[in-house]
This record gives sequence, C-alpha cells and structure tokens, in this order.
Amino acid sequence: MKKRLLFPTLFAAMAGSALADQVVNIGFSGPLSGGAAFYGKDVQSGIDMAIGELNKAGVTVKGEKVTFKLVALDDRYLPNETATNVKRLTSQGIDIIFVPHSGGILTVQPMTTRDPEFLLVAYSSEPKILEANNPMTFMLPPRYDNYLQPFVSTQMKAFGKKLALVGTTSAYGKQWTEAISGEWKKQGGTVGGNNGVDYNTTVDYSSAVTKALAEKPDVMFIGGPSQPTALVVKAAREQGFKGGFIVMDQAKFEQMDTIVPRAYLDGSVGVLPTKEFAGTQVFVAQYQRLYKKIPTSEAALNYMGMNVLAKAMELAGTTSDAGAIRAKLDAAAKALPQSKSVYKLFGVTANGHVDAEFIVASVKNGKYTRLRLTKTFK
Repeated sequence: MKKRLLFPTLFAAMAGSALADQVVNIGFSGPLSGGAAFYGKDVQSGIDMAIGELNKAGVTVKGEKVTFKLVALDDRYLPNETATNVKRLTSQGIDIIFVPHSGGILTVQPMTTRDPEFLLVAYSSEPKILEANNPMTFMLPPRYDNYLQPFVSTQMKAFGKKLALVGTTSAYGKQWTEAISGEWKKQGGTVGGNNGVDYNTTVDYSSAVTKALAEKPDVMFIGGPSQPTALVVKAAREQGFKGGFIVMDQAKFEQMDTIVPRAYLDGSVGVLPTKEFAGTQVFVAQYQRLYKKIPTSEAALNYMGMNVLAKAMELAGTTSDAGAIRAKLDAAAKALPQSKSVYKLFGVTANGHVDAEFIVASVKNGKYTRLRLTKTFK
C-alpha cells in the first residue's frame, strides 16, 4: 500500500493566501486517433462531463475540498501502448486509470497490484476481465455473454440458420466472434468462415463483405466501433444483402444511423440506445448541449463511473488509497441519484462489476423493439 502523499494541496502563489483545492488527477488511456477515435473520445467526454459537474458542485474528502483533472493519453487501441501509458500515468502518482478496450485492460490488469497500486476502471464487456478476479478492477458495462442467447435466438427465428462472420479483429472482436459462433452452433445453426477485418485501419469493407455474402448467409455478425460498423452495413446492403445483423455491443445504433439510413439497420439486434432508456432525458440533453453529439453508453457509463468514484472517495475518506476507494464502490453506487448514474443502478458486486439494468433491442421498420429487460449478473 502506498503511503506517500501523491497530490499535496497546492499553495496559492501570493503569500498569506488560503490553501487551494487538492487536485486529484484521473488517468485515461484509450484510442484518440485512428479508426476507433470516435469511440475513445465518447468515453473521454463522459468522464470529462462528470468531472466538470463534480468540480462545479464541490467534492469534499476528509474535510478537504477536491478538484478533479483528467489526464488523457492516446494508445491508438494498441495494448502495448496502453501498458506504456499506464506506466507513465502511475509514475505521475495517478491512482485511478480508465481504459476502454479489452486488449489494454487485460494487459494492464496484472500491473494494478504492483507498486504503485492503482484502480483500473474497465470499460469493456469482455467476461475475462471479471474472471481474472483482480481486486483492483472496477468494470462498468454488462458482460457481453449476457447478449448471446437473445441475439442468436431472435435472429435465427427471424432469418434462418446460416451465419457469416465480419467482426473486427481486435482482441475483443476475436473473443466476441468465438462466443457468438459457439452460441449460434449451440442453437442449431451453421457458421461460415471468418471474414473479420481490422476496423481500426480498414477503409473499404466491400471485399470482406463480398466474401461473406458468397456463403449466402441469413445473418451477419458484425461490429467494432460504430462508424466502421455502419460502413460494413452499407457495403452489405448495397451488395443486396436482405438478411439480419447481429451487432456487437461496441457499435451503437444511435451513431450508426447518422452514417447510413435507418432502413439499412432494419433486421438488426444490438444494444438499445441510451436515449431510449427511461430516466435518461436530463443526461442526454446536458450532454448534447456540451458536446453537440448524441451520447452513447460509452459516455453514459463512464460518466456514471466517475460519479461513483467521487462518492467512494468521500465515503472512504481518501483520494489516494485505491484499495479503500474500491471497497466503497458498492455503497457509493447505491447512494447516487439516477441523474448521476443515468441507468437504473443497483450497486457494485464484490468482484467490482457494476450491477445495473440493461436492455437489448431489435430494429424493425425503423423503430426499436425491446427484446429483454433484466439486470446484469455474474
């Protein structure tokens, strides 16, 4: 456990002035350039929005006023660069670091309990993050294996039993591809060859889509960041594909339909847009006013996560003891109003996973139809 004071109170420049706020730096390593840049910036803006509100409202920890500051580094979606960034951030005395991709998260998880310790805020739905049983991880979204059964059963019933694979080839995309293939076969379907491509670097998806459609599938599994995922849909529809899509949870309908017509998304299953959840209207309006774009769960869940962390610091009476902050996450989550948690939030599990309501949906005739309403588990 670190005993050094990482962020001492700053003294005002003028002699005799009162002490200034304690400044607590929050780290971030994510894709801020390349094909996943929009995704990384959505995560960053959610954290930024929460920090702006917290600083305006005022946070007091053990009698001392705290001001938060985000230190964001670009890792280009590359796990080795995530590790480099994390080392740089912890060397600056940063105790809490957000990472929004599974490859980076799984790479740096073993570093969390070394000296210096830090709390890893994981924005990825990869189940392996929880299965690592890491005591210094705080995972925000639901596990993606929650989605497999309803996605597959819905699409197989609606379109047929032949699945084509055109997902992204990131570490996360490969895990999703393996999982959806297994569930598809489990429910009696057949799976074609893997035509996955790197959504972070590919510009033209026509060739991959052509190969997939040569197998004459009923359904296509696609997904990565929203913008390139929409281009895969565009290529498929323009090549005459009339079937359904299973859309990986990283891609968001509300962003995809700003790139392709909503009609192209008909027959898709994915995660219900944040603005369609009950009780999100205030958050959506405030976010759009600040950033002039539609908020997705990237922004919403990281906004929530930052608010939970600030409350946990208050309850723990520390801004630098990552273990003590982690221990107060459940109590902090339960103390937040929905205006700060955005979604219906039940708490944080003992293994550091947010326990919240999630909804999956299909797109039919340009409208979202809810498939299942439940709460996360595992």
